Parts: sequence; structure tokens; C-alpha cells
Amino acid sequence: MEADNDTGISEFLLLGLSDEPELQNIIFGLFLCMYLITVLGNLLIILAVSSDSHLHTPMYFFLASLSFVDICFTSTTIPKMLWNIQTQRPVITYAGCLTQMYFFILFGAWDDFLLAVMAYDRFVAICHPLQYMVIMNPRLCGLLVLVSWVISVLNSLLQSLMVLRLSFRTKVEIPHFFCELNQVVGQACSDIFLNDMVMNFGIMLLGGSPLAGILYSYSKIVSSIRRISSAQGKYKAFSTCASHLSVVSLFFCTILGVYLSSAAPQSSHSSAVASVMYTVVTPMLNPFIYSLSNRDIKRALKRITGVPVM
Repeated sequence: MEADNDTGISEFLLLGLSDEPELQNIIFGLFLCMYLITVLGNLLIILAVSSDSHLHTPMYFFLASLSFVDICFTSTTIPKMLWNIQTQRPVITYAGCLTQMYFFILFGAWDDFLLAVMAYDRFVAICHPLQYMVIMNPRLCGLLVLVSWVISVLNSLLQSLMVLRLSFRTKVEIPHFFCELNQVVGQACSDIFLNDMVMNFGIMLLGGSPLAGILYSYSKIVSSIRRISSAQGKYKAFSTCASHLSVVSLFFCTILGVYLSSAAPQSSHSSAVASVMYTVVTPMLNPFIYSLSNRDIKRALKRITGVPVM
């Protein structure tokens, strides 16, 4: 594929998190452990929800969907990173880079929308408890997940096609451990003004809209909880939102940290390190956040594994 008017490019060099050889084995072992924990933890959540009839409710359907997306989200970047460290050849093909970028944007946006859908689910459960099962019927739940997926696919396709119009030098070095859209666009030798506009519009629309929906839902939830007279009732209502609120805070705070670090001068390395938080750490912690504070999940996991969950 021609990536420049004069020269073709077939590979990008991924600089990774560190160029020190003595740290490569440590990074490999650490990321391999985190990836395995992420996949195993989220698979257990999916198995628990699918195998326990008591968990066949909208809230757990969305949780299982989130776990599936988290596995896919992490799998778009970490296996390739581990392979590059193992082979000591930190490169990715041009086609591979575009493919990785496409799926990373897709699953990242889908994750974002699912968090907003889960906030809406908690809003209906707390603010309209008597109508909950009528409103959150299986058809609506499936439709919400499907619409989230379609919007994510269209956005990812648009962002990836915009990269195809760019020209690159023969040797391209990406100061990251994966093909992150902003970093790849920044390495282009052609005009990137239109790409920046589309990218920023996508961030505002697909990042701002779900966040606004989450904030609106929780503003209504807080108002509803404040009207509950008993302290026990308030605690019970809030406890149903605590896990989701923790995941939302972790997800958006880490993404905010990445963009703040990338805005600083000479921040390529710090941005790559900060990206680890929302690409690896957050998907790894989600199963623990939901299982450790949820009696139903712990009961289902104990039945599957035979090991009591703390």
C-alpha cells in the first residue's frame, strides 16, 4: 500500500514503554500477568452471569457485556506488545497498525457507551423501581447494547479511514506500545488539520455524550436517594450504584490523566505510561470491583469455582 507519494511504508516501529533492555523481561512478566488476570476475571463474570438464573437481569446482562468488551479491548494491544518484547522486534505492519487502531477505538467507545447504559439502568432501578422490569425489558436492553455497538463501529471506521488519506515517511517511530490514533496521526508528513477536527469531534461526541448521560443519571439518583427517609434505605439504594460509580470514576479519571499528560510538552513517554491505566489496569480491576462488593456475583463464582470469594 502506498503511504507516501514517493515511498511505500510497510512497518511502524513501536518504541514501547522503555528502551532499556534490562527492563524488558520485567515489563513482559508484569503485562502478561495483568493480561491473564484481566481475561480470567472477566470470563468468570461472564460465566457467573450466564450460568446463574438469578443473575439474568438487565444489570447483570450489561455487566457481562462490559466484561466481554473489556477482554476485547485489552486483547487489541497487549498480545502484540508481548509478542514484540518476546521476539525483540518492536514493529507492526501498516495494515496491522490500522487494524489495531480500528478495534481499539471500537472497543474503547463501546466500553464508554456501556458505562452510560449501566448508569441509565441504575437510574431506572432507583428512581422508577415499580416500572423497572417494564422499562428495562429484554428488547430494550438488547437494543441499547446494539445501538452502542453500531455507533462505535461507525466512529471507528470513520477515524480509521481518515488515517488512510495521510502520507508517512519511510521510517515511522511511534512513541507508544500500540498504535494510538493521536500518536499515529502526529507522525504523518501531510496536513492533519481535517484529521484533528474529526478526531476531536469524535472525542467530544462519543466521550462527552456518555459522560453527560452518566452525570445526569446520577444527579437524579442522588436526588431520589436524598428523599428516602431511613438511613438503611439510603445505604441499600446507594450500594447498588457503588460498583458502577467506582468503575466510571476509574475509567474517566485515567483517560483524563492520559489527555492531560499528552498535552504537556515532551510527554510522549508519560502519555504511554498513563495509557496503561485505562487500557490494562481498569479492565483488570473491573471484575474485582463488581465481584467483591456483590453478594450475588460472589455466590455464583463460588458455585463455579468452588472457592469462596472474599
